[in-house]
Parts: sequence; structure tokens; C-alpha cells
Amino acid sequence: MNKKNIDKDEIKKFNRIASRWWDVNGDFGPLHKINPLRLDFVTKNIKLENKQVLDIGCGGGILSESMDDIGAFVTGIDMASDVIDVAKLHQKESGTNVNYQNISTEELASTKQSFYDVITCMEMLEHVPSPNDIISSCSSLLKANGYVFFSTINRNFKSFLFAIIGAEHILKLLPVGTHQYSKFIKPSEIEEIARKSNLELVDTIGINYNPLTKKYYCNSDVDVNYIMCFKKISAWTKPNLMLF
Repeated sequence: MNKKNIDKDEIKKFNRIASRWWDVNGDFGPLHKINPLRLDFVTKNIKLENKQVLDIGCGGGILSESMDDIGAFVTGIDMASDVIDVAKLHQKESGTNVNYQNISTEELASTKQSFYDVITCMEMLEHVPSPNDIISSCSSLLKANGYVFFSTINRNFKSFLFAIIGAEHILKLLPVGTHQYSKFIKPSEIEEIARKSNLELVDTIGINYNPLTKKYYCNSDVDVNYIMCFKKISAWTKPNLMLF
């Protein structure tokens, strides 16, 4: 397994704009706007209060702090050190108890197997060289019957048009170069990888944007942005067919 499953250019990119993470009208404004939608989807599937929760690719801590606020014991990890520094700085203002760490998912999995009740991995899979390793590590980190949530971007003409041309170049919702189309992932691909790691699909939802109202909303359309919820199941055991 790749212990350094990172794209150095991606890390540099997010470090450069780390200071803007908590500007609700800045580069990360869309994350602030979709955060309630993500949190609602998570809490719809699993109660977070008193749960051990891992937020992978936590960035400046937008989702991490929201989950802490409702009673979860949250660990937030990210490989962009400047972004983690921003998260820790904001934590001093917000008073949350998130445990922020500058560590990779694979490295954490070597010491925290079967430790977490819930894992969130939002808008991160499309920024690493091997999404497979992340998904596999999530399974290792999860307790039996634990839940993991992956959000990313579908790979098709519509997603290229909306997520890159529209969001980055026309509407200026995101900085140009935020995403690379070749790294987008189809839901079927995530489900196939997850199944091999004893993760069973529970729920899927799409997150979409109305440029007229400038509002985000959830529905069944997963053509562009989507979130998938999986539950960890026990490894299949071959039944004993011995006849007595």
C-alpha cells in the first residue's frame, strides 16, 4: 500500500490558498454552502453523538467542526500542513475539540485499525493518485458495522461542463485548476472498489447547483457531485458443508 498516497502539486495548491478557508465569500464559499447538505446526509444515515469520527481531507475543518458541534469525537486529517495550521487557528476561535493531524490515511490505518465508528471523506478522492488505497484504508480504520461517506465528482461530459467549465471558468465558484477531469470517479467505480473492501452501499445522493438562485440542493441526480454512504460488513465466511 502506498504510504505516501499524495500528489505534491495538489498539496502545494491547497497550501497556497489555505488562509482563505474560512472566508465564506472566498474560494471555499461553495464548501460552506454545501456543508449543511453533507451534514444532513451523514446524520440521516448515522447518529454522530458520542461516536468516534474521522474526517479525511478535513481541510480547514468546516465539516469537522460541524460534527464536533453535535457531539462527535472528531479527528481531522489532511496532508496539507498549512491547511491544518489554519484549522487549528480557527479552532481557537470556535472552541471545538477536533483533533487535527497532518498525517496520511494509510499511515493512520497502520495504528488505528477498527477504531472509528464513522468516516467522512469529502471531495478528496479526486485529489490523490490512488483512490483505491484510500477506500481500502477506510475499511481498515472502521469498526464492524461502521459507516463511511465518500463525496466526489462523476466522470462524464456533463460533469466536465458543470464542474470545470461552469464552476471554474464561467461562474468562478472555484479557482481555475481546482479539478482535473481525468481524476473524476464514477459511482460504479467507487462501489466496485468498496465492495472488495467489505463495504456495502447504503445510500447515494447528488448535490446540485442552481445558477439562477445561487443555491445548492440535494436530489437523485448524481451526474456531477454526489455522496455515497457505505457500511462495513464482516468478511464473508465459507459455510461448513460437512455432512454428519
